[in-house]
Amino acid sequence: MDKKSSAKIIKFPEKKKSSGTEASVVNMAHRIDQLKTEKHLICEMAARTILQALDAKDNYTFKHSMRVCYFSMVMGRELKLSDRAMYDLQLAALFHDIGKIGTPDAILNKPARLNEEEFKIMKNHPQKSYEILSGFEVFQKAALYAKHHHERYDGRGYPDRLKGSKIPLFSRILLIADTFDAMTSTRAYRKGLPYSVAFRELIELSGSQFDPGLVKHFIKGMRKEESKKEKEFFVPLMNRYFDKKAA
Repeated sequence: MDKKSSAKIIKFPEKKKSSGTEASVVNMAHRIDQLKTEKHLICEMAARTILQALDAKDNYTFKHSMRVCYFSMVMGRELKLSDRAMYDLQLAALFHDIGKIGTPDAILNKPARLNEEEFKIMKNHPQKSYEILSGFEVFQKAALYAKHHHERYDGRGYPDRLKGSKIPLFSRILLIADTFDAMTSTRAYRKGLPYSVAFRELIELSGSQFDPGLVKHFIKGMRKEESKKEKEFFVPLMNRYFDKKAA
């Protein structure tokens, strides 16, 4: 596996010219690569449209998804994931909550904690995210990771009550990133926690809610980021998906 990690899009290599039957095969392969690239660009356009729709419906969830993406990239880089894996993780993080598009505004924008019935409705969003994303070929992996981003390490999560290593790795990463952002973000009904306090919460919940090894990698990576003046590897992602006024 390639150990270089970044959030860059994979580019198809150029094909060398040849002759005869070999040239025909190579040219055909090159055309297939072109079609794949065109399909990829179309899917990215669709992705931006979906994110814009999410932003219009619920700006908090939109910005939350961006922050979850950043936190996930921090962990991915700490784990030395390959370019391809980082890209898959990036997509999953950006769209993990896309299913909330189907959640009633009264629940999304409620200025207080959800009651039991409201929370039951909210718990449907991972499945809805899966249904939306699985309709795009390029999002097949992201769809699976998004579906399971609320599975707990001890098997008490949802929707399928998966446990431990049965939960996809990227779903375990998303759960940590998602929860960390929820802990540190200020809402109408509570103030966000300082990072240091949130780190302690993650450690206390390791082995029950979170994968203990991943929590260690996340905290290590975040402490490195805290020492930087600029999150340079994340800037292209923000420029690409953020509306300038939101960035």
